[in-house]
Amino acid sequence: MSPLRTTSLRRRVTLTALLVLGVVLVALGITIAAVFTAQAERNLNALLTGRVQLAQQLARENVAPANLVRRIDARGVVVSLRLPSGDTIGAVPSGERRQVRAVLSGPPRIDGAELVLSADTALLDGAERTLVRVLVIGGLAAIAVTAVALLLSMKVALRPLDRMTGLARSIASGSRGGRLSPSRPDTELGRTAEAFDEMLDALEASEERMRTFVADAAHELRTPIAGVRAAAEAVLELGPEAAPEQRERLELLLVRESQRAGRLVDDLLDLARIDAGLRLERGPVRLRELARTQADRLRLLAPSLTVTVSGPEVEVTADEGRITQILANLADNARNAAGDSGTVEFHCGRYGTTASVVVEDSGPGVPEADRERIFQRLVRLDTGRGRASGGSGLGLTIARGLARAHGGELSCHGASFRLTLPCE
Repeated sequence: MSPLRTTSLRRRVTLTALLVLGVVLVALGITIAAVFTAQAERNLNALLTGRVQLAQQLARENVAPANLVRRIDARGVVVSLRLPSGDTIGAVPSGERRQVRAVLSGPPRIDGAELVLSADTALLDGAERTLVRVLVIGGLAAIAVTAVALLLSMKVALRPLDRMTGLARSIASGSRGGRLSPSRPDTELGRTAEAFDEMLDALEASEERMRTFVADAAHELRTPIAGVRAAAEAVLELGPEAAPEQRERLELLLVRESQRAGRLVDDLLDLARIDAGLRLERGPVRLRELARTQADRLRLLAPSLTVTVSGPEVEVTADEGRITQILANLADNARNAAGDSGTVEFHCGRYGTTASVVVEDSGPGVPEADRERIFQRLVRLDTGRGRASGGSGLGLTIARGLARAHGGELSCHGASFRLTLPCE
């Protein structure tokens, strides 16, 4: 992932706003200048056309040529009338001018006379230059005023971000519990602040769970480690004259406590792998065959226990070792709950694109209020009430984590546990 560009937001917003304003002002100036030029051209053409029409009317009325020139004369317009006799009345145009020529008709003295109207375009060009100058100066002034206003108001506009930064730094320094609590979560800043609060809730909840888990794990490890230490010290204190039975009993206790600590450490490592993203070695797995293997194991551990396997053979693509770990945990819990003289049943099935293994026993079952809690870490229920008695209290947590890593689920339904896995 490329690094986040962290240029000044105040500078970025200011420059963006000024750039947009500049583009708008330039477009507006060009539009105004074009409209002004077009309108000036239309006005000039209308003026010259009107003078020509007036001259035609005066000629038909037999107005004297000198009087005609005087009457159609206008500011900015030079009139020149060349009579049929060759005489010219009026000024001769010079410089850049817009000219309109017309031939007059009327009495003999003016019939066929050529009328030339010349408009001085210098005034029009000057007006255009003045307009452009005004637009440029006004645009620059507007940009300058906008820049100053943005710089002064940006601090107020970015105050919510400054508050987010302050809260993040206070949390990094160890403060907890602070929240932004946006008044309007439907705005951009409101949604950002709400997501920020949700992130803080998740982080603090995760931190609390981790703190509790570490404390509980340390407490759980303390017992087997204390047993190992006590057994080891007792073995060392035995003299050469100690009875072999006593030494063997202490050594057996030392081995059992070491195994207990080792199992807890293995469970903790499994949880860490699940949290970090477990890597599965997938392949074809026959669920009924795995269930039958666990049933045979239970019969060896508790010969008086009645164990049955039912349902069709179902094949899924999964990690066989991890699925075996799940079923072994469920089988051991079922045996503990049912007792050596109870019954345990494995039932395999398939429903559409989902395969399942249900492990049910004759025990008292898990109360409805505890059916989700037993999947939490280091939770152990009383022996007479259900599944998680004995052990480290991590078995069901690991089993559900492994099931979900496969895209499946592990759920409790009283005296039965259902493992569901996707299948083709």
